[in-house]
Amino acid sequence: MSYYKYARKQYDQPKENLDEIWSQRLQEWRRQGVIEKIDNPTRIPKARQLGYKAKNGFNTFRVRIKKGGTKRKRPSGGRTPKAYGQSKYSSKKSKRVIAEQKVSKKHSNLEVLNSYWVAEDGNYKWFEVIMIDTDHPEIQSDDNINTDKRNRAEEGLTPAARESRGLNNRGKGAEKVRPSQAANDGKGK
Repeated sequence: MSYYKYARKQYDQPKENLDEIWSQRLQEWRRQGVIEKIDNPTRIPKARQLGYKAKNGFNTFRVRIKKGGTKRKRPSGGRTPKAYGQSKYSSKKSKRVIAEQKVSKKHSNLEVLNSYWVAEDGNYKWFEVIMIDTDHPEIQSDDNINTDKRNRAEEGLTPAARESRGLNNRGKGAEKVRPSQAANDGKGK
């Protein structure tokens, strides 16, 4: 078996396979900030599978996202307690999409290429987001990377966002997914 096969296998059951490294990583990551720039991806086979290359212009960020439901804004007018509807709502976006948008907002000069899950505990999930500098000469000279589209994360055009919007479904049963959820009165998913 090649190195990548072994490395990929470790993440089938990371808690059991990475044991001490796993707990050390989580302790360290909890103390760090919400968005951390990292030199190399933690899961190299996964990063390469999603388009990462070890060349100038590629950046990797680790993002921490809180688990659980989201709280809605308090309505300005009066309501009955039943109609306030503030807590116990689940977000329509996945945590991975939220992570991508968070990094994209902070680093507006970079574009989100892709992202993947790295770890989680009782309170948080960590994702690594691969970003590219579209103005970098090495990126522009690479024909395999499309540098035309801007604001991919915000417009829901990353693979995670497309999956979250139900665009991976095709054919029978997916009639209400396209052109968008809004166009079909939210009947899509």
